[in-house]
Amino acid sequence: MGFMRFATVATLALLASTQSQAKDWSKIRIATEASYPPFAYTTADGKLAGFEIELGNAICEELKAECEWMPVDWDGLIPGLIAGKYDSIMASMSITPERKQRIQFSEKYYNTPPGIAVPKDSPITEATIDGMKGYLVGAQVGATHAVFAEEILSKSEVSLYPTADEYKLDLESGRLDAAVDDVVVLTDWLNSDEGACCKLLGTMTPVPEIHGEGAGVGVRKSDQDLADLFSKAVIALRTNGKYKEINDKYFEFDAYGE
Repeated sequence: MGFMRFATVATLALLASTQSQAKDWSKIRIATEASYPPFAYTTADGKLAGFEIELGNAICEELKAECEWMPVDWDGLIPGLIAGKYDSIMASMSITPERKQRIQFSEKYYNTPPGIAVPKDSPITEATIDGMKGYLVGAQVGATHAVFAEEILSKSEVSLYPTADEYKLDLESGRLDAAVDDVVVLTDWLNSDEGACCKLLGTMTPVPEIHGEGAGVGVRKSDQDLADLFSKAVIALRTNGKYKEINDKYFEFDAYGE
């Protein structure tokens, strides 16, 4: 009897301790890479804009949380998260087994296929492995599309760039034959004055082992509760129509994917 009572008291004390240590997510710091339109970018007046920014703000409103956006270079996103510089990442980061060894993710909030862009006068006629054989293909380092280029486009030469803006400049100047990236990112650029040099050659089939399950919100492994909050908020926005409202401002299709 005495042992049972002691166990009960100890259990209650443990629960109270656990509850007292539960994190307060009324304020959430979100890191993004602000050079990836139309998902996240910086406007001429220095403000963050894009699909992910609007969706993130809607998620925070759904969670009744105050959110602070923090622009971070791509290579520093995961190290900064692990170091505690911010609480989450919304930067078109695909959910992959390799990344899940270091951090945790929410469920996807969008999933679109890779596309191939080429100069308008390009001799390349097919967005296929054989069609791009021997040509120089650019991609952003650290992105799933870079892995795709190196592993799947094995018959091409591959050049990796720190940012998407840099491979776009080389494609425009003729230093690249083609570039691979998310089809939405490429389409947005090609429809702008800056992308007038080039055209969309086509899309390629995503490779689940490389592209993962889509883009998710990254959090530290110890913060599964925060990942769950993001997942539930996305579902709520899909249900109440807010996701579609934001989606339709940027895309002519459902970016959420199948």
